[in-house]
Amino acid sequence: MIFSSIYAKDIVNTYPKAIQKALEYLKSNDFVNMEPGVYEIQGKEIYAQVFDAQTKEPEEVRPEVHEKYVDVQFLASGKERLGFTWDTGNYEVDERIEERDLIFYKSVENEGYVEAVPGCYTMFFPADVHRPALISGTSMTVRKVVVKVSMALL
Repeated sequence: MIFSSIYAKDIVNTYPKAIQKALEYLKSNDFVNMEPGVYEIQGKEIYAQVFDAQTKEPEEVRPEVHEKYVDVQFLASGKERLGFTWDTGNYEVDERIEERDLIFYKSVENEGYVEAVPGCYTMFFPADVHRPALISGTSMTVRKVVVKVSMALL
């Protein structure tokens, strides 16, 4: 997992080219005024999902992982907490949705949290269990962008 901001003086040039492309997309678009939807960046290899989400308590959001894509989760507006832990391989699967490359777990252990404000991004790799759109202070609607980067490009 990597947590940073598009405003940070970062070592982005050391990231794989596909990740650099995803971050450049995040830096160069006004997502607050963009229509929700799916936007292709590089076909199905790199694409963005723009949507609004209501933040919830952790017990209302199932922890999830992806096997084929890196999630680059970006907060365009609002405030959220994101839960994270490593995938031990021992968690009980609650639901698997193959066509969305999505696995939900019933529960996880040793979960940590980061607080995101507009401009923050979090990269979740297949070994990173994550729980997005959690309440930070009070429940609110947040504008999120999730750029999916195919693991085949890394």
